[in-house]
Amino acid sequence: MKTTLTPGQRAGEMSMENVCKTYGADILAKEVLKDCSFMLEKGKLTVLVGPSGCGKTTLINMLAGYEKPTSGRVSIDGEPVSGPGPDRLVVFQETALFPWMTTFENVSYGPKVRKELSGRELADTTMQLLKMVGLEDFAGKYPSQLSGGMQRRAELVRAMINHPKVMLMDEPFRGLDAMTRSLMQEYYVRLFEEHRGTNLFVTSELEEGIFLADRLVILTNHPCRVKKIMEVNLPRPREFSVMGSQEYLDVKREALELLHEEAMKSFAAGAVNAADFLEAYSKMGEEQAGIKANRTGSTHENH
Repeated sequence: MKTTLTPGQRAGEMSMENVCKTYGADILAKEVLKDCSFMLEKGKLTVLVGPSGCGKTTLINMLAGYEKPTSGRVSIDGEPVSGPGPDRLVVFQETALFPWMTTFENVSYGPKVRKELSGRELADTTMQLLKMVGLEDFAGKYPSQLSGGMQRRAELVRAMINHPKVMLMDEPFRGLDAMTRSLMQEYYVRLFEEHRGTNLFVTSELEEGIFLADRLVILTNHPCRVKKIMEVNLPRPREFSVMGSQEYLDVKREALELLHEEAMKSFAAGAVNAADFLEAYSKMGEEQAGIKANRTGSTHENH
C-alpha cells in the first residue's frame, strides 16, 4: 500500500484532524470529543494532560483503533486508522501480563509467536530489556510474585520488544504509590531515550506530564478539545533535578493557568468533580511555591 503522508508528516507519525465523538442519539446524545486536532511527531514523547473524565481514554481508543470517530480523521503514516494493528501498542492502567507465564515468557511472547526472534537472539534481547528496568533477577518469577511496580516495568518492556511504530500509554502509573511512581517515570524516560520511538503518554498529573514530555497537549473539560500545545524544551537525558529549573517552573505556571481556567468553567457549570479538580491544582500551586521557597532558602544558605 502506498503511504500518502500529509504535508510535514513523516513515517511513524499519527495525526488527529477535527475528531469528534458522540455517544448515544437524540436527547441522550453525549458529545465527548469536539474538533480535536494534534499530531504525534516521530521520535517525540507527546503527553496529554487533562482533568479526570475529560475524554483522554477515548482519545487513546481512537488512536489505537478500538473506536471510530463520529466525524474527523485519525491516521498513521497518512493512512486512515480502520482498527487495531501491531504498529500501535497500548499499555493500559490495569495489568495485562499473562498470569501463567514467567516474566521472561511474558516479555518474549510477541516476537516469539510471530517468529521474528528465536533461540539465543530472543533470550539476549529479552534479558537486555529486563536488565534495563532492573528485572533480570526476576525473569523466572510469575506476575503474582511481582510487586505492582515490577509488573508495570515488565509490561513496558513487553511492549517495547515488539518495536511498534507508536506506543500509547493510558495512565500506566495510576494507582502506584508516590515512590514507585517516581521510579516508573525514571525507567520509562530511560527506555524512551534509549529507543526514541513515537510515544503518547496520558496522565492527570501535571508534574509527571511536564517531566516526561517533549510536547504537552493541554485538554479542556467536556466536550474535550485541545486547549493548547506547549513545547517542553528541557534537556535530555531527563533527570528529576530538572523539576527545580526555571524552564520547568515556567511551563508549569502556564499550564496551571490554562487548567485553572478549565476548572473555573467546570465549577461554574456545576460539574460534580470541579471542586476536587480545583483543590488538586491548588495543591500543585502550593507545591510550586514550596519549591521556590526551598530554592530561595538554599540560595540564602549558600550566601
